[in-house]
Amino acid sequence: MPEFSAPEGSAGGESRRRVFDSHFHIIDPRFPLTPNKGYLPQPFTVPDYLDRMAPLDLAGGAVVSASFQGSDQSYLLDALDRLGPRFVGVTQVPASVTDHDVMKLHANGVRAVRFNLYRGGSESVEQLGRLASRVHDLAGWHVELYADSKDLPHLEPRLAALPRIVIDHLGMTREGYPPLLRLVERGARV
Repeated sequence: MPEFSAPEGSAGGESRRRVFDSHFHIIDPRFPLTPNKGYLPQPFTVPDYLDRMAPLDLAGGAVVSASFQGSDQSYLLDALDRLGPRFVGVTQVPASVTDHDVMKLHANGVRAVRFNLYRGGSESVEQLGRLASRVHDLAGWHVELYADSKDLPHLEPRLAALPRIVIDHLGMTREGYPPLLRLVERGARV
């Protein structure tokens, strides 16, 4: 990425790199939140995020739905609207989502469906292949997968058959690195 000059008044006038925040969560208590195994994070709203990112030359980012947000889209659509067109969404939808709803989410900046196999709160792994293929065919979305890499050996054949996948949280543990690396060789992103 090209370097950009720091705005006037920056410490020492040092140059800084432009960044794209590839994974962050907005936790806005105005919208439904469901504790996951007792876990419910503190609020982290769009203004909180923008304040935290103010020192950076932020090019955009990806707002990711978390386990405690289930398949509710209201917070995500609000966040994307408030953040603007430089930001995209990664959502959790039930397998029963309609084609119309997928396309409506796409029109509002959503670009991926997330399967949270580590903490739950999303659709099950049994729906992975069908839903991943469907949203890819409809809107070009990829699948974002939150899974402990120690579970990848038994998931590898299923994941290798998907059109496009991203494995988030860096694969979690070293135990599953061999299948993780094989998936990367086939085009998966981490």
